[in-house]
Order: sequence, then C-alpha cells, then structure tokens
Amino acid sequence: MKNVALHNLGCKVNSYEMDVMQQILQENGYNIVPFDHIADIYIVNTCTVTNIADRKSRQMLHRARQLNPDAIVVAAGCYVQTGLEVIEKDPDIDLVIGNNRKKDIALILERFLRERELKGNALWREPDKTLGGVTVEDISHTADYEEMTLKRASEHTRAFIKIQDGCNQFCSYCAIPYARGRVRSRKKEDVVKEIRGLAEAGFQEIVLTGIHISSYGIDFQGKKAYTGESGLIDLLEAVHEVEGIRRIRLGSLEPRLVTEEAAGRLSQLPKLCPHFHLSLQSGSDTVLKRMNRHYTAGEYYTSVEHLRKYFDHPAVTTDVIVGFPGETEEEFAETAAFLDKVRFYEMHIFKYSNRAGTAAASMAGQITERVKARRSGLLMELEKRQSAEFRKRYIGGEAEVLLEEEKTIGGVPYLIGHTKDYVKAAVKADAGYHTNEIVNVPIGGLLTEEILV
Repeated sequence: MKNVALHNLGCKVNSYEMDVMQQILQENGYNIVPFDHIADIYIVNTCTVTNIADRKSRQMLHRARQLNPDAIVVAAGCYVQTGLEVIEKDPDIDLVIGNNRKKDIALILERFLRERELKGNALWREPDKTLGGVTVEDISHTADYEEMTLKRASEHTRAFIKIQDGCNQFCSYCAIPYARGRVRSRKKEDVVKEIRGLAEAGFQEIVLTGIHISSYGIDFQGKKAYTGESGLIDLLEAVHEVEGIRRIRLGSLEPRLVTEEAAGRLSQLPKLCPHFHLSLQSGSDTVLKRMNRHYTAGEYYTSVEHLRKYFDHPAVTTDVIVGFPGETEEEFAETAAFLDKVRFYEMHIFKYSNRAGTAAASMAGQITERVKARRSGLLMELEKRQSAEFRKRYIGGEAEVLLEEEKTIGGVPYLIGHTKDYVKAAVKADAGYHTNEIVNVPIGGLLTEEILV
C-alpha cells in the first residue's frame, strides 16, 4: 500500500475534484496521509486565479519535494493548464495531470508506476531526470462534461456538487477560461443521482458549484442563458425534490441570471437558502466595460432589487476588484458609492492581479501597489460596517442553524454552524445539541465580529 498526500488550492470546484480524487485513490488501495507527513506520492491540486495562486502552487510542489526527495510529485489542475512551460522545466515535478484527467487519477498513477518499474527505477524518482523529465498527461478540454461522482465529502455536514465546468465569458482580467475551457454542463439526472446518494449518506445541505454555474445548460439544445428559462433553475427545481436534503445553496451567480421571473421562481423553493453571491467586480460602468463584464452597475442593482422583492432580507455577497488598469480616483469613488448603496452582507475585496496572456495585462494605466492597497483598505472598512449591520438584525430573534463543528471560544466549548443566509452562529456545546443537526436557537448578541450566539 502506497501513502498519498493531497493538498488543494483554490475554489470549491477544485475542492470537489480533490474529494473525488481522494475517494478514487482510496477505492484503489492507496492510503491517504496528511500533506505534512512522509508520503510516496504527493498530489497538489493547483490554482491559477491570481499570480499569488500560481506562486502558492509552486511553493506547495516544492514543499512536497522537500518532505520526501524520493517521492513522486504530481501537479494537477488549473496552473498546469496555463503554466505548463514553467512546470515542465521544474525539477521537483514528476507528473502533470490536466483538469480533464482528474477522474483518471488511479489509472494514470498505475501506468506511471508501471513504466518506471519497466525502466528499472521502481517507485523512486531519479534526481537527474534520466527518465525523460516530466510526464505530462493530456491537458486539453473535451467537448463534453467530464463525469465525476462524489460519494462522501471532506466536510461532514455540507457537500459541494459540481454541476458544470468551463466559462465562455472571457473577462479581460481572467485566465480561467484558458485553464478550464468552454462551458460543459453535467446531465441533470447525474446531478440528482449524486445528490440522492449524498442524502442517503446523511448530508442535509448541498451547494451547487461550478466555474460559471449561471451558464449551466446553455450547451444543451434549446436552453437560454440569463433568463427565466435558465437551465440552472430547471436543475434547482429537480434537486429540490430530493428527499433528505433540507438546504440548497448556490455558488457565484451572474447578475444577468436574476431577472424578476427568475427571482420569482427561486422564491418558490423553500429549501433554497436566501444567500446569493452576485459577482460585481466594479461599481463603475466604464471599468466594467474595460473588464468585459456584460452588465452595468444599474442592471446589477436591479437584480439585487428583484431578490429583495421576493426574499425577506436575503444575504447578498459579492467580489470587488480594486486597482484595475486605468481605474481613476473618480471611478473608484463610483464603486465605493455603489457598494454603499447596495448594502452587502459580505464583500470579498481583491487587488487587481496582472495575469499574463489576458487582455488587461497589456492595458495602459497599470495601478501601483500602493494605490491598490489604499483603495482596498477603504473598501474593507466599508465591508466590516455593512456586515456588522446585516448580522445585528438577528439580535433578539431566533435563527435556524445547521451545527457543523465544535470549537472553543474564550475557554468555552461551542458548537458552530450557519444560518440559512450563511451567518456563522455558535451555541454552547452543553445545550444538548449535536453536529449535523438543524436547530432553532435564540440570538443573544455578537460574540465576536464573525460569530453570533
């Protein structure tokens, strides 16, 4: 039995794929060990969403080699799709696996090990790379969805379900379409079957995730994106019928998906959590145009208003990029004013990261890191105020919480969980509750900036 250590970087799609890879390896006789232990094989599921993600991916691959110089080091995922020229020259990496081959991880490793044995080197790596350098598995994208099925998840109470891959948007700052390819949707019956299996395994909450889930179904004949006819809402309605599932969450949504008709249909699904992540990136129309985002700030606001019409106090969260090339002080002020107007529950603030090969990389007016840091700091302060305002609304009332884990806070043991709109909550561990239980609890106040009790 060979010991395998895995490390995941990046988004929830990567997390789902890592869970499936681990499941496949265990089913094929591999023993999974923590990444900081000595292993025969290290697998790093890489990310390339920013330059920092690229650097972290390289660091973890090099860390694996340091942990065991004789191990096989495997790079998988998005960074290998965009940084292959760098990876092929890296002496610390033995094997490269593209996004479309993760489901074949056991077969690939079996073949790789067999070829090494035939060359007389058994399992161990030759430091001088006499075996011919890095072995690169196919990293192209197929026209169809690459089916993977999760039977169990790394989280004990919530399961992430991948429903599609790829993106057709080509925002000017983003390398993900080059790493993940065009939109490929998973068959509805396969999604529902997987969720039924997870419900039977005891999961009560599932999260539908993907690279661009609002595009779900546009590659199926007759489906239209960003209207009430969206394949995503059809899928949600089917998932809603699965017995045992009590909560359904959505990953990041395209604002154009949320028409009034769509918001109305969503509101008819009681299991759907009123927590909506609508990606914004900028509140300035001129910046949005340079980003190649296909909506205006006004259209975005209308989508938020549709949600607030059909849902009582929904949690609306978003992403914002500061310091995009050419962003003037006036454009930044427009963004800050727009964020103040919308009143988000949470905002994820990112400083623009120059991505080689994207349109934005060659744009004029690149912003200095000092200016990015100042603007980012201002928006983070706004985010803290808005988030506290949203959470304080709970005080004195009662909330339904899915309890997920035990944690000690100030020397007192608590059970930690989330409300339906994804506000973190805490109840004392001696209250008679258990993890993976959904309970209604009174909210007494803000224990910290993040946790309600």
